[in-house]
Amino acid sequence: MEWHTPKEDDLLKQLKTTEKGLAEKEAAIRLKKYGKNELKKIRKLNALKILFRQFTSFLIIILFIAAIISVLLGHWLDFSLILAIIVLNSLFGFFQEYKAEKAIEKLKQILVPKAAVLRNGKIKEIDAREIVPGDILVLTEGDKIMADARILSCESLQVSEAALTGESVAEDKRPSTLKLEVVLADRTNMLYQGTDVVKGKGEALVVSTGMKTEFGKIAEMVQKIKQEKNPLKEKLDNFAKKIGIIAISIIVIISALGILLGFEKFSIFMTAVSLAVSAIPEGLPAVITITLALATQRMLKVNSLIRKLPAAETLGRATFICTDKTGTITEEKMQVKRIYVNNEITDKFKKNKETKLLFEIGILCNNARLEKDGNKEYLIGDPTEKALLLAGKDFGLDKKQETEKQSRIKEFPFSSERKIMSIIRQNKELISYVKGAPEIVIKRCNMELINGKIRKIDEKRGGEILRDYAKMASQGMRILAFAYKTIVTSKEVTQEKAERNLIFVGLQGMIDPPRKEVKKAIEKCEEAGIKVIMITGDSALTAKAVGEEIGLKGKTIESSKLKKMSDDKLSKEVYKTAIFARVSPEDKLRIVNILKQNEEIVAVTGDGINDAPALKKADIGIAVGRGTDVAKDSSDIILLDNDFSSIVKSVKEGRRVYDNIKKFIKYMLSANTNEITLILFVLIVFRDSALLPLLPLQILWLNLITDSFPALALSTEHAEEDVMKRKPAKEGILKDTVSFIIIAGFLAFIICFLTFYWDIGDISKARTMAVTTSVLFEMFLVFNCKTKSSIFKSKINKYLIYAVTLSIALHLAVIYTPLNSLFKFTFLGLFDWLKIIGLCIVTFIILEIVKLKLK
Repeated sequence: MEWHTPKEDDLLKQLKTTEKGLAEKEAAIRLKKYGKNELKKIRKLNALKILFRQFTSFLIIILFIAAIISVLLGHWLDFSLILAIIVLNSLFGFFQEYKAEKAIEKLKQILVPKAAVLRNGKIKEIDAREIVPGDILVLTEGDKIMADARILSCESLQVSEAALTGESVAEDKRPSTLKLEVVLADRTNMLYQGTDVVKGKGEALVVSTGMKTEFGKIAEMVQKIKQEKNPLKEKLDNFAKKIGIIAISIIVIISALGILLGFEKFSIFMTAVSLAVSAIPEGLPAVITITLALATQRMLKVNSLIRKLPAAETLGRATFICTDKTGTITEEKMQVKRIYVNNEITDKFKKNKETKLLFEIGILCNNARLEKDGNKEYLIGDPTEKALLLAGKDFGLDKKQETEKQSRIKEFPFSSERKIMSIIRQNKELISYVKGAPEIVIKRCNMELINGKIRKIDEKRGGEILRDYAKMASQGMRILAFAYKTIVTSKEVTQEKAERNLIFVGLQGMIDPPRKEVKKAIEKCEEAGIKVIMITGDSALTAKAVGEEIGLKGKTIESSKLKKMSDDKLSKEVYKTAIFARVSPEDKLRIVNILKQNEEIVAVTGDGINDAPALKKADIGIAVGRGTDVAKDSSDIILLDNDFSSIVKSVKEGRRVYDNIKKFIKYMLSANTNEITLILFVLIVFRDSALLPLLPLQILWLNLITDSFPALALSTEHAEEDVMKRKPAKEGILKDTVSFIIIAGFLAFIICFLTFYWDIGDISKARTMAVTTSVLFEMFLVFNCKTKSSIFKSKINKYLIYAVTLSIALHLAVIYTPLNSLFKFTFLGLFDWLKIIGLCIVTFIILEIVKLKLK
């Protein structure tokens, strides 16, 4: 039901209650009927199910098969390594996901345990979980609202709904009856669970509790949203399927060919299986985990805390960033940005009498205060009044000093009905200082202060001031007018006389200003091919003003118009739109869904309860550090400094991660292609089982030392120079690498075959030469793969040098120690090494040329 539309009396009848509240007995009956005022889980967290999901990746399944084959071959070292990789990756994924899925439990922590209600006409403090529909909430400044309620009566009531609607300014609330079509953010007669009273007091009729509240509906929505497969995982699964097909094909082709050519069946099958295992990138999960882990540490240095490892890479391929406004784009504090004084709108606050008086009225007609805690200063009070106090302080005025000069006599407080406030102070004479809505204050002024002179305001001049006010308001600012009058006698200390025949001084325009770094960050996003959209609960006027200041280009669409759009229409309009205003959580979620249907990689930022569904649905959810627990636990990344520009720094790290994973795959496939080609060629050409160029154990040794340390070192590579000057990567992992892989594999086959053929008379030495050539080739190849530009222009990677040195040292140890008998290797002389090194240098140079040609 839409609770904002009926009359208060009709609601009381409908909920069978009175303005004195429920009787205790009736409240107990309703508690049984409606249940406790708490959030319920519609699906329970199942730890075993989450653990099982970690083993459903196609790559992990292939690794399981490789581990079983290793056992059958008696290769226990390989089996142990593969199993360790599977267990570590799965456990890590389990703990990350288990923590993320506990988001709903954090929702309960937002509920304050006590609430004041009317029962039998008396105020009673009860457990918030015992609130029922029909209760009357009694609210005062600082209270958290514990249920959805309709206002019955109030005095100067203002409520912060930023966590629910995204609206940065506290809402004035009042009893009224509203039309059905009024959106949630504009329902001034309603209070919602999870929001806060920042000013005033009131009584409200509870209409919804628990999961029936707007807060509860969002909680349910978050739970129903299915966590979709991460784009990186999806691409890796597709890659793993291709590798699996290749591995099976290798076993079938080599086994069939060997049997047809008369090779011993078991021997050729074991060779085929060894080759198939070597083609499987068992090091890939480890490389990805380490690459992502290193990236999370680097991102932490730029104030981005990664909660889910794949998020580090996914952010680098984001094509859209849907950001909220308040607190991420803006500073989440109102500031006076423009004033109207001496018949001039200006953002330069000149040191003249009129400007000084304007700011003096702002701090003297004000209940906010500045407190000190050691060396720290902080403001207490209404956000608007805090902004006025801060503006006066920045101008050089001290409220404490000013109020000591002029003692406070009486206050006529602001109310949503009056829209004006006055405070009378005593100096040498009584002075009434007034602030309020411009259209109200100006009507009460018969004079104005302008350039040191007090002049009369006629109807024409009043209209001119109102037009200037409208001009300021059109820039998305909240405007207040300021005036004063000298009170002749104490008899005039009444509300009516204190606020009539005033002298108009000027206007102050406030807005929640953009963060200084945001404009530059958005420019970098555009350069990187990422479209930024602002999605906010604020008004279109305010959002447009902020958008223009930070350089957002495109249409502004409000929720009312958005709701009328078909999905087909929205899927086109979203590319032309820069700002969505007055949106609900459902609107934000719909926008994210549309973008994902268009195959965009979507990052969403948010801090409130209203952002949680979209954060969870997005490819990458980014919560703001000072936001709600709900937002944080529905996210993949948390911005510790609340700064949009930190996202851009993290995008760079994400792109670095993706590049480094591609470099590893490029390196691994280029190297392993050689082994398969060499064996196939020798089988076809020589047709002699005694001349098999690589034995099963030699294949596994080659795979172990080349696909481990050097490959892992690639995860530490520096970002490419153009990393933030190219469009996001939507393509598959093998995109732009196939040609290089084929050429590198062919060159490796040529030099390995040559070194094998030169010593074919001594088959043990020929195999040693072939394996060693392959090892050295891959040690050079890893440097070819470390950058897509010239190796001589790239930064030195000390870890890569250490890894290559270690791999070569291990291979030398196997050749020149008794271990050589295990692998059936023989000693190599100086001339043998010169041939191998010479061939590898030639191929290294050729591949550098090829790489630059393919760039």
